[in-house]
Amino acid sequence: MNKYFNLLVVFCLFCIMTSCQKEKEYYVFTSFHEPANEGLRYLYSEDGIHWDSISGTWLKPEIGKQQLMRDPSMVRTPDGTFHLVWTTSWKGDLGFGYASSKDLIHWSEQKMIPVMEHEPTTVNVWAPEIFYDDEKEQFMVVWASCVPGRFARGIEEEDNNHRLYYITTKDFKTISEAKVLYDPGFSSIDATIVKRASKDYVMVLKDNTRPNRDLKIAFASSPYGPYSPASKAFTQPFVEGPTVEKVGEDYLIYFDVYKKKIYGAVKTRDFINFTNETKVVKVPEGHKHGTICKVPKFVIENLIKNQKK
Repeated sequence: MNKYFNLLVVFCLFCIMTSCQKEKEYYVFTSFHEPANEGLRYLYSEDGIHWDSISGTWLKPEIGKQQLMRDPSMVRTPDGTFHLVWTTSWKGDLGFGYASSKDLIHWSEQKMIPVMEHEPTTVNVWAPEIFYDDEKEQFMVVWASCVPGRFARGIEEEDNNHRLYYITTKDFKTISEAKVLYDPGFSSIDATIVKRASKDYVMVLKDNTRPNRDLKIAFASSPYGPYSPASKAFTQPFVEGPTVEKVGEDYLIYFDVYKKKIYGAVKTRDFINFTNETKVVKVPEGHKHGTICKVPKFVIENLIKNQKK
């Protein structure tokens, strides 16, 4: 009897260890290198602080007037599918790129998601950021567009006066009408949304007006707004492309300090008080802004195994 009991205990321990191993997750950081025509790149990290590159490009841009892949933003849905959106051109396109994957290696056919066709004078569709609304089980994509003459210009030229728009979709086949998500009273781009709890959302956005070019915060009880007035800046000027990850009880906000050609970061628990973590984080040179999400360890191991030298 004891023999069988001992075997059962060993088997249960094995199952628990196997389950824990399967559940271990790494962080993946989508990336691109200038001039953004080579394709999707990845960084990975076990602790969310120290990052390594995975060699090669994994999705070559094939759509858009300039066929670029800038600002790659990705989420993983509960069924294990990765969904990616990106900027396809500096100017001229009325939509953004979309593709999906199960393993981050093999991708679906690339699609242009035409979100601004109703505004034919639109200058651009920049930095789409994908957010999965787990309560409504749908995607939300936020981006910045400039529609000349539509908003108070301030100090910006008409072709550089951006506001934040969004659409929702469940399948990237049927797309909602584009709506203005946020008009903070100044040109704004590069918005990312964080859910802290039900009815508790944070938006990190770039104030794109000269000479600011810094990051600010807004709060809402719904990802679709309305959002509070923008906070004062929590970064130095000339930064962009924020992305947020949670490590323990802290949130890390990464951002591209593009004039210095480095990556910066701050740490916060409340999105009101921040500490500078730029000297703590380690991000490979040449990385340009994407987004961070968690993936199973085996996905990273498979990428490393198949990386292109």
